[in-house]
Amino acid sequence: MTVQRQVGLGALACALVWQLVAGTTVYAASPTLTLSSQETITSGAVMKNYIWTTTRSNKDVSVNANVVEVDLTNPNVKIDAMAGTKNQFTKNQSVLGMVKDTGAVAGVNGDFFNTQAEGVPEGAQITNGQVMATPAKISGLYSFAITKSNQPIIDIFDFQGKVTAKDGTSFELGGVNKTYYWDDNDVAMIADGLFLYTSAWAMTQRAVDGTHVPTEALIQNDIVKEIAVDTNVKMIAPADGYILRGSGLAREFIVNHLKVGDKITTKYDMIPHDASQTYDWRNFKMLIGGSTLLIDEAKPSYFTRNIGDFSGYSPRSRTAIGYSKDMKTAYIVTSDRSAGSAGMTLPELQQFMIGAGIWKGMVLDGGGSTQMVSRPLGDFDPKLVNKTENGNQRSVVNGVGVYSTAPKGDLKGLILKGQNILFMNEPSTYQFKAYDDYYNPILVDGIVPQWSTSTTNGSFKDNVYTPSTTGKTQITAKSGKGSASIDVEVVGRDQITAMTFNAGSFSLTEGGDFKLPIGVTTRSGATRDLPAASATWELSGVKGSLKDGVLHVDSASGSQAAQVIARYDGYSTMVTLPIGQEKSWYDVDKYAVMTTGDKYPAEVVSAVNIAQDNGNKNLEIAYDFTKGTGTKAAYARFNGTSGAPIEGEPEFITARVLGDGSFNWVRAEVVDANGVTNLVSFTENMNWTGWRKLTADVSDLKYPLKIKSVYVANPANGQDERASKGKINIDDISFIYKGQLTSLPKNTVKLTVNKKQVTLNDKPLTLEQAPTIVNDNTLIPLRFVTEALGGNVKWDEKERKVTVIRGDKLIDLWIDNSDLIVNGQRVTAEVAPKIMNNVTMVPLRLISEKLGFKVGWEPKNYGITLE
Repeated sequence: MTVQRQVGLGALACALVWQLVAGTTVYAASPTLTLSSQETITSGAVMKNYIWTTTRSNKDVSVNANVVEVDLTNPNVKIDAMAGTKNQFTKNQSVLGMVKDTGAVAGVNGDFFNTQAEGVPEGAQITNGQVMATPAKISGLYSFAITKSNQPIIDIFDFQGKVTAKDGTSFELGGVNKTYYWDDNDVAMIADGLFLYTSAWAMTQRAVDGTHVPTEALIQNDIVKEIAVDTNVKMIAPADGYILRGSGLAREFIVNHLKVGDKITTKYDMIPHDASQTYDWRNFKMLIGGSTLLIDEAKPSYFTRNIGDFSGYSPRSRTAIGYSKDMKTAYIVTSDRSAGSAGMTLPELQQFMIGAGIWKGMVLDGGGSTQMVSRPLGDFDPKLVNKTENGNQRSVVNGVGVYSTAPKGDLKGLILKGQNILFMNEPSTYQFKAYDDYYNPILVDGIVPQWSTSTTNGSFKDNVYTPSTTGKTQITAKSGKGSASIDVEVVGRDQITAMTFNAGSFSLTEGGDFKLPIGVTTRSGATRDLPAASATWELSGVKGSLKDGVLHVDSASGSQAAQVIARYDGYSTMVTLPIGQEKSWYDVDKYAVMTTGDKYPAEVVSAVNIAQDNGNKNLEIAYDFTKGTGTKAAYARFNGTSGAPIEGEPEFITARVLGDGSFNWVRAEVVDANGVTNLVSFTENMNWTGWRKLTADVSDLKYPLKIKSVYVANPANGQDERASKGKINIDDISFIYKGQLTSLPKNTVKLTVNKKQVTLNDKPLTLEQAPTIVNDNTLIPLRFVTEALGGNVKWDEKERKVTVIRGDKLIDLWIDNSDLIVNGQRVTAEVAPKIMNNVTMVPLRLISEKLGFKVGWEPKNYGITLE
């Protein structure tokens, strides 16, 4: 079900009343929140997709956001915390992996964590009632919990604990399953600390910081089984025990007061920071840690942590969690910074959460960690819902999962999926899914639905529908009490308003393959790419082939341009592509310029070398960004600091790059005619390995150009999400220059209304039919004028259709039909083309505009000049 609604979001200081009614639009001050769609995940859980719009620096921005709403009163659903692989710390994996591992139906990433440490959360975690980690001794860190009675809690928890030896000596316990960290006073908590590790910590090393040597003790059933002085116990803690790790003063406690065979006592507690609260963590079903409080009583909270530490005032991807005023609904939230979505600052996230209905809420980890996963209705496999900030699914330490606890139910409904727009004789497969009374998926292997259509314009074979005529129909699948329908429009020429190539502007090069997608728009406003097999294709101007909508250019010798025509059901479109000139500039095997290495800042380690790949020489840039601060870069500089001049006015710079999957950037420094150094990006997300040809646009720069360097960069923002060490290889740097289209002949035609005498370049000629005026429109002889001014005309007797091609323009027109097709666009003329004395006559104004004629009008003598 899709619901549209908008809610105005006022300034943070405003007191707002939110009235969210499905299907209702409430207009107020910007920003606005629009519910674009929603879908049931399982009984008691709903996925809602929002579009949030606001203004930044006087520019409108839009953010995609997702909210999973969980009904805490529904016995068929629960929320729990997840961790790593198989619910173990130090085995980080994506949220999708954790959801699949634990059988969840939805989930998001959880707590903040040190990306350089072993992989455990900063705060506390309780999973299925079992303590996985305890809070860090850092102020302002909030946690989200669910009690045994399904009451949600957001609060700060403090940790208290101690270990008591057999001799009565006690030592303060620093926490459970904690890595090294620093408190608010920048004191290393591991330096003199004693920490406890359970079987949830899946490594044999614990809290390794490279400075503090551990001393550890293995405890089983409260009995000391082993003591490892100045080293670690070489095992993971057993299920019936734990490992104590100490250094500094804690080491002395272990060495001096614990002995193998002694019985010891370990106690700890997580108590509310607010002493007025009385809830007990021992009755919590789950708990997940986070950072600052965001929302309190449906109002923006003050920030309980310095949000600048995690880019709080910059638009990033965000994750948050909260609950409603009546404590009956939990909200799990993500917002995206990705292509087409501008991300949110934390103050903006506060506004969004209030608009979504959250009474109290807190932030979870964001940026490159933000991931939301959900199981689509009728599906067995969960899928990533949001677009992640770096295009990858980052491995994280923990998350929040949504679980179905419902029994199996009877078939309730079907979901039908397939194309809504079809073309004639295009076979299309329609798939169906099924779900039960609790909205959980049902296997469809044994279900054979009955297929039907509301019209007779096609046929079914199994679940494949092939339309035979144009028009609208409805496809229905039925099984038992479940059924689903989908509306389908079979498009023909009369339903099309536009059919255009979506290839963009580029020049062709010999040996290249160029995808030529065609988009179709119908009268109803629907759009879809035309299947290549549904079109008939024509190629002129170059030697090559067209297969599956891809043009391969074998030879372009002597040509300035290529014309590709595609037709479907008599509807035509054309694209004219210039032949570009690609000039190789840097090829280590053949020619290059003096190349030297450079780096920024000084702490960066880098090297530039000549490498070989299967005998092919190329440029290697090795980098080590582990030291230094801010944006870091490793350069290959050309001609020292002078740069190398580039001939002419290239549109693009291309290079082959051997990626290392580091998510770093690859750029070039290009100096324009004003002496300004422009940073031109080949990629801002190197998420691949292997060779890939990359292109960067330099057409907006002022010529002439110089190229100073190519380099790999790790910008300051999001730096911890990219590899700090690696190498890339670069080869075959080229520049592509724009091709020129063939010039049309510079002819001039002079005509006079109602006179057959004309001149072509001052040469007198006689027409079979004079120009004439019909319904205040001047009609001219199409073939004579078009051919005189460098075009071609074709006649189709069967359809009474005329096709005109002049330069990069193509027009299809039909006699006595006022609809014309101009470069794939349907245009309606005031007067339809007519045949007079066996001559096709067309409206002067429309044809001159569409074919690019220059028209001169002499009103006294009704004279017309075309050129």
